Amino acid sequence: MSEAALVPGRQIAASRRTGWQRLVSHRDWQGFWFMLPAAAILILFLAYPLGLGVWLSFTDAKIGRPGEFVGLDNYDWLSDDTVFWMATFFTVGYTLFASTVKFIIGLYLALLLNKNLPFKALLRSIVLIPFVVPTVLSAIAFWWIFDSQFSIISWSLRHLHLIDRNINFLGDPWNARLCVIFANIWRGVPFIAITLLAGLQTVSPSLYEAATIDGASRWQNFRFITYPLLTPIIAVVMTFSVLFTFTDFQLIWAMTRGGPVNATHLMATLSYTRAIIGGNLGEGAAISTAMVPFLLAAIMVSWFGLQRRKWQQGSE
Repeated sequence: MSEAALVPGRQIAASRRTGWQRLVSHRDWQGFWFMLPAAAILILFLAYPLGLGVWLSFTDAKIGRPGEFVGLDNYDWLSDDTVFWMATFFTVGYTLFASTVKFIIGLYLALLLNKNLPFKALLRSIVLIPFVVPTVLSAIAFWWIFDSQFSIISWSLRHLHLIDRNINFLGDPWNARLCVIFANIWRGVPFIAITLLAGLQTVSPSLYEAATIDGASRWQNFRFITYPLLTPIIAVVMTFSVLFTFTDFQLIWAMTRGGPVNATHLMATLSYTRAIIGGNLGEGAAISTAMVPFLLAAIMVSWFGLQRRKWQQGSE
């Protein structure tokens, strides 16, 4: 029998509480009340700007003028815009190639740093440096490295008599694309390496000992022990990597500003150019909104994958 039932006055008081009072004090709703402030911040700074951007994409708004509803005119205009399609294809290729290379190098570094190496703590700190350095500083450093006149690469190759003139790194479209991809890989590898290294620390050494006793090779240890146990962490870290790479802005803008001839424009930089520099808020918002399906696809792949217990354990 509860304490309220033993005390008639308390029982009557409990019965007189309103539904709101019972909801506020209910234990199952306490988690909701603690999450409410964070949810309000997310709605204010994420959901509202996203909704406003979607609405602007259906208007002809310009800087200084609210604009009127024009339906799908902005999207119809973008469907015939060659610069937009070039930026879209480059954004997808930039994301897939850079994310794949970052994962391969990051996984290799994580496996290497997980071994008993001399000065292991120092090596881990050195690996983390590219991620700690601000993006703009990294971009400016690469901008100097790939400069058409003062490039250290061109200077070294010329003094080795391998070339007779400087390489036009950021002035040629394909060279510029490769340069920004290289810079993104250099900056993004530490994030994946350190995160996967943290996951490797949770794998019990007894599993490898048992597999070695059974005659398993290094590849079999990785295939049947390391990879299945790292699968959930790989899914999460690659989702973040894809999102960060797809929406990369600072690196591209600081190095090339989308040039030469719009060759290195990502959808994010093109949206900024059209909306803020060009003043066409509606068109820029339409480009930003066109990014949403790609980002949702990346999130859904990870989400539905993590919901499947067999996939999380590394099964087929």
